[in-house]
Amino acid sequence: MAPLTSPPTQKFIRYRQELLDLQASRDKAVAKRATYELSLMEKSCFVEANGVVHHYHDSGPKDAAETVVLIHGWDCWWMWWHHVIKNLNDKGIRTIAYDIRGHGWSDNDPGNHYHIDFFAHDLDDLVVKLGLKRFHIAAFSFGPFVALDYARSHPGIIRSMTFFNFGFLPNSEFIQAFATNTITFVFNGFLRKLTWWLPAYIFARLVLAKNTVPLHDILIGFKSLGLCAPEAIEQTTCHMTAFSTTDSVPVMVQSVDMPILFVAGDGDSIMTAENTKKLVDLTHKGSYVCVPECGHLITLELPDVASELILGHVQAHSGT
Repeated sequence: MAPLTSPPTQKFIRYRQELLDLQASRDKAVAKRATYELSLMEKSCFVEANGVVHHYHDSGPKDAAETVVLIHGWDCWWMWWHHVIKNLNDKGIRTIAYDIRGHGWSDNDPGNHYHIDFFAHDLDDLVVKLGLKRFHIAAFSFGPFVALDYARSHPGIIRSMTFFNFGFLPNSEFIQAFATNTITFVFNGFLRKLTWWLPAYIFARLVLAKNTVPLHDILIGFKSLGLCAPEAIEQTTCHMTAFSTTDSVPVMVQSVDMPILFVAGDGDSIMTAENTKKLVDLTHKGSYVCVPECGHLITLELPDVASELILGHVQAHSGT
């Protein structure tokens, strides 16, 4: 049964109009980027999940033997996966990349509920309405929190999960207070107010990434700042740094029943490779891969590597 569809969100409509304007630019590079993104929008769909209209990008063969649900990271959106989507579609895999509430082209929540359990309930509603039976998950940074919370309540549905830049973070009163206040200020008080992409890119290159990326991907990353609800930044930051969350990560991993591939970047200063390896060692679950010369933003830094890792994990656990 086809899902009940909702009209596009205003965020989607405004973005599309901006692209149509850019498509008419005399700058051929600008026009080319706009045309490409407009082509991606042809696969965009909308559905209400738990009272909030969500955007999802559904591409690849509808009758594919394997489907991968892609969950973006903190303050990101579905388009961070656009290279990975193409690579997986070219291999005959269906991909569903969605924007969690308050991010990307999904509506902001009028009730300002931006917690992991709400995101997991939204994923559940999305899976039901799309009629997904058995599928894989690939998630980045914050995304694994959502995937694990969902997986604990839905055994036997997920065939495999691939987690990028996720691990066990040691916590303390100082770390909790410093991280919460600093991250919220940097993203809500500084980066969100920028109108030019270059300062944000400099910050990303110094703190987050080990590789240069094409201008288009820089712009995609920069645009996610303006599309994310400020309340989502504040609430998810507080939630991620809470002792109840950081202490529960090993328990969450141990409680799920599918193969997990943990992928770390050896140059990741946010979620270090050591912390990812520590989670694998603590839980005695999952396999571990460390990617050389990679920071925290693997889906934009090294999308081909990310794609191959997902594909290999999916193929190893297809039909299971």
